[in-house]
Amino acid sequence: MSDAVEVLQAALLTAVETHPVLAETLLGVFDGPPPRAGFPYVSINDGMSADWSTKTAVGREIRIGLTIWDDGEGATRLHQLIGHVEDAIAALPRDLPGWRIASCVFQRSFVTRNPVASWAGVVDYRIRMLSTA
Repeated sequence: MSDAVEVLQAALLTAVETHPVLAETLLGVFDGPPPRAGFPYVSINDGMSADWSTKTAVGREIRIGLTIWDDGEGATRLHQLIGHVEDAIAALPRDLPGWRIASCVFQRSFVTRNPVASWAGVVDYRIRMLSTA
């Protein structure tokens, strides 16, 4: 059985990379912090996984976030990108290799800025998955 977090990270990577607006705007989508990347880009954070099994199926509850990095003067473009990331996640296919997404719930988003560097917009989700294997 494939690890649920790895399967979900791969699906998120594909969803963001293939979203029409994000594909045109982002300079990269990474499944972790990249060593060097041009702005704007998205990094998919490591997910926290907990048991969400039933009597008849193995399940996982995964808390995962995506961080959108931008170096603009203001946060306007970053807020727009956050909206597009939310749209990409809402369109995730429910059937993934070895797993089925039972629920995908937005938890929070926020924007922060390092005073001497870039902006970061974080979008967090709780995703519950059941094994199909």
